[in-house]
Amino acid sequence: QVQLVESGGGLVQAGGSLRLSCAASGRTFRLYAMGWFRQAPGKEREFVAAITWSDGRTFYTDSAKGRFTISRDNAKNTGYLQMNSLTPEDTAAYYCAAQVINQGDYMLRQARVYDYWGQGTQVTVSS
Repeated sequence: QVQLVESGGGLVQAGGSLRLSCAASGRTFRLYAMGWFRQAPGKEREFVAAITWSDGRTFYTDSAKGRFTISRDNAKNTGYLQMNSLTPEDTAAYYCAAQVINQGDYMLRQARVYDYWGQGTQVTVSS
């Protein structure tokens, strides 16, 4: 089992920044990748970014490229999502997720391949 706890959400004005954290505990040696997803009210959960745990390869959705940076600190078993130039369209509940079995880089964008999920942290961007 892997437990994930997100933190760092909050209310920020448009153009501002937030850094989300995702602390992993339990059988963290099993981690293959960590992903960030978000879900706005009335919308489906969507992929934001992912990082492979051992070698740090990163993947982003188009709307996140150039604004968001995903990273991880293996020693702390913690992943991060630095979000800059936030817009009201970024308002959502943000979830981190952990994948333990490599199912291919393309599959990192699919929520269904992740085995563990955090409880989510709310990000609200005001205009």
